[in-house]
Amino acid sequence: MKRISLSKLYLAVLLVVMYVPILLVIVFSFNANRLSTNWGGFSLRWYGELLRDQALFGALLNSLVLGVCASLFAAVIGVLAASGMTRARLPGAGGIEFLAVLPIITPEIIMGMVSLAFFALISLPFGMLTLVIAHTTMCIPYVFLLVKARLEGIDKSLLEAARDLGAGEWRAFYDITLPLVMPAIVSGILISFAMSFDDVIISIFVTGAHTSTLPIRIYTQLKVGVSPKINALCTVLFVLTALLSLCSAVISGYGGRSKISKGET
Repeated sequence: MKRISLSKLYLAVLLVVMYVPILLVIVFSFNANRLSTNWGGFSLRWYGELLRDQALFGALLNSLVLGVCASLFAAVIGVLAASGMTRARLPGAGGIEFLAVLPIITPEIIMGMVSLAFFALISLPFGMLTLVIAHTTMCIPYVFLLVKARLEGIDKSLLEAARDLGAGEWRAFYDITLPLVMPAIVSGILISFAMSFDDVIISIFVTGAHTSTLPIRIYTQLKVGVSPKINALCTVLFVLTALLSLCSAVISGYGGRSKISKGET
């Protein structure tokens, strides 16, 4: 009983530390008073000012374009890499896989500095292109790990049966493998988009003078004080990220249940 009580207490403390600050930001985004320390009544004033801020909307558009491009490019590279690793069975595959997922465990500030040095070395102008390349590199491991795990669970007899019936290599991949790994691909794309959309550290190193993403814009505005408009923006971003994470979890769960039901039949 004591162990169960301590576990519940630990979970409660963890949830409080994690979510109470977020809840406070959400609550004060509806505060009519400019000062976050004083409650001046319920108001949607700051959401209205947020909608009229053209600079923030330009940064939001950049973040959306960046997130979509990085997640799609990461999906293509991650799927091809996972498929090749699963089929080839290369010697030293463990080391190759470690290198493939290295961007996840490398501190973002190191990734940003390395990207900055590389782009400066090849004289590539900083801007949206460098942001897309750096974010794609950061997002590839998420797609790779999800798709590789799903590929390793596929019954190889399905592919062998397709080949026996005359399907070529690409036809078997399109008709058999791709539908089975599609939930993992979609989940990887959603996670990659969320990671790219929220990134600050890497983006600061590789962005250009005339290109700003939404997280960078928020970070620079926070230096001069927290505006309730920033609270409103953070609330919108939190809801968007939560929805993407929920969609990813639902799609992954649906894919797992479909796989189990096919195995049972």
